[in-house]
Amino acid sequence: MSDRHALRKGRGATSNLPGRFEREERARVDDGWQPLVGQTDPEDMPPRVDTSVCVERARSILSHNQSPDVPFSVSLNPYRGCEHGCVYCFARPTHAYLELSPGLDFETRLFAKTNAAQVLRETLAKPGYRCEAIALGVNTDAYQPIERDLRITREVLQVLHDCDHPVGLITKSSLIERDIDLLAPMAAKHLAVAAVTITTLDADLARKLEPRAAAPSRRLRTIRTLAEAGIPVGVSVAPMIPFITDGHMEQILEASREAGATYASYIVLRLPNELNIVFQDWLMAHFPDRAQRVMNRVRDLHGGQDYKADFATRMHGTGIWADLLRQRFYKAADRLGFHFQRYNDLVLDTSQFKPPARSVKPGMPVDERQGSLF
Repeated sequence: MSDRHALRKGRGATSNLPGRFEREERARVDDGWQPLVGQTDPEDMPPRVDTSVCVERARSILSHNQSPDVPFSVSLNPYRGCEHGCVYCFARPTHAYLELSPGLDFETRLFAKTNAAQVLRETLAKPGYRCEAIALGVNTDAYQPIERDLRITREVLQVLHDCDHPVGLITKSSLIERDIDLLAPMAAKHLAVAAVTITTLDADLARKLEPRAAAPSRRLRTIRTLAEAGIPVGVSVAPMIPFITDGHMEQILEASREAGATYASYIVLRLPNELNIVFQDWLMAHFPDRAQRVMNRVRDLHGGQDYKADFATRMHGTGIWADLLRQRFYKAADRLGFHFQRYNDLVLDTSQFKPPARSVKPGMPVDERQGSLF
């Protein structure tokens, strides 16, 4: 095993490749004086990489998109980077904009938008604000481990709760259960829905794919807990990785439906930019016997390329294998009684929105009976 494919306990990426905007690239070379990690003993693990968190003071907090294949137009991400370490995460390449690696840096060098709730409140208070459901934690998980202490997602939800603003959440973490006291009353007013991503029911495989996310059995329990609290909850079977997770689709749907999920979706593996290298390095480290076979099927799904960023096909692929996945999903979902809507396609009520009081200075609300000069 080369150093490029070195395994690190609790981490998904096996390398720290440079981002596409960096001018220099560094690589370790065996000069013959000292063997690289793993050359003498396959069990020899490279040094542990600790997680660091930097405070980011956001100037704006809502992101807008016009992608026709994305079921929401407004999103909010309290964090950059994600400690879950999912090796297939489509957001990894965004770390390149920070001049950091989409590899290990993405899951170890995190940024927390500690003023997210404050900026959100100011945004919602603007006279021209138009209420649309906000997707919370789409790019990176809003309930990743550091949220337990920082509570930024909790603060954001409190603002949305107080304003009767609709929200949809998607997560791999059981920490969402902490906020049921906010989400359940919102759901009762058709203001909140949630989805839990489950990639596999195999705990050993999950530890390799998404090392710091909740175990599959724990995610099923989270679905049950949310459903029992009256919160509409679905399952995202994603991503479908050929010869790794694609055989688990029906079992995930069945277990999720039994736990209380009422709607479902799926997405095939996407490998944009640096993620392609990160994933293939991981594949060679964990499944060298089938790596070529996996990538051949990935190319079948994306028109002969490792990835094709076409809005019409990137989520579900094209060709015979994509058609087979689609048929399997809809037949299983229909048999189990699922609704097919993705979480933000469910009806969320925007008419109840109450903007927070605007302030001239912190703590000094404006008298709304008097119009402002500007």
